[in-house]
Amino acid sequence: MQQFIRYLKSGLILLSLSFSTLTLAGSGHTGAHWGYADETGPAHWGDMKSEFSTCKSGKHQSPINIKAAHNASLPAIRFSYKATPLNVVNNGHTIQVNYAPGSHITVAGKQYELLQFHFHSPSEHEINGKPADMVAHLVHKAADGQLAVVAVLIKKGASNPLIEKIWKHMPNHKGEYSKAAIKIDVSDLLPANKAYYHYSGSLTTPPCSEGVNWMVLKNKVDVSPAQVSAFTAIFSKSTRPVQPLNGRQIELSH
Repeated sequence: MQQFIRYLKSGLILLSLSFSTLTLAGSGHTGAHWGYADETGPAHWGDMKSEFSTCKSGKHQSPINIKAAHNASLPAIRFSYKATPLNVVNNGHTIQVNYAPGSHITVAGKQYELLQFHFHSPSEHEINGKPADMVAHLVHKAADGQLAVVAVLIKKGASNPLIEKIWKHMPNHKGEYSKAAIKIDVSDLLPANKAYYHYSGSLTTPPCSEGVNWMVLKNKVDVSPAQVSAFTAIFSKSTRPVQPLNGRQIELSH
């Protein structure tokens, strides 16, 4: 617990992000034509432009393979999410849902505003070497600029009602938006048991900025095989390979 609080208070803002930069980085728009395959793939991100150099030189990169986690008295994540009008964008790398102001999480007394959430398939983080079928990354930002990402691991099973709502309005082409006269609540995507893995990492897309507070929920939620296929039919590749741990400690809440 003390280590976690020191982490939150340490300044750790290796990424000094404005709101606009955060929105672009989180959504996958950073100016250069990066991707997930061939010469624009993850192995080349760090060489594409100087702003992406941390993708190559960083020592606290994400995602990681989560194994040998230490049980720790971590603070609970207090979720305070509200329903928001559905606002979906295809940014060329994923499907992203932009969230209206007013929803947040609180961890160890520090509040992070929910900005957006987006998807990858398979999951970027692995648990003991195995990815989940899909993941949702819930991207938050604190008043001091620190990012916190809650990762919800998703496994094939029953149809997911929230994802079904989003997929009905999913844009098929890069740059397309969809705004529907309905509201969604991302709370509906969370598992009942909110135990989580915690470590310090980075954005998983360029510019790969470090200092990101990662909380990967231990328990998975369901998604139907058809819902996964609907996503991968548009984004056949959306995952950065796992990165070296480089001595970082992974903690697991009780």
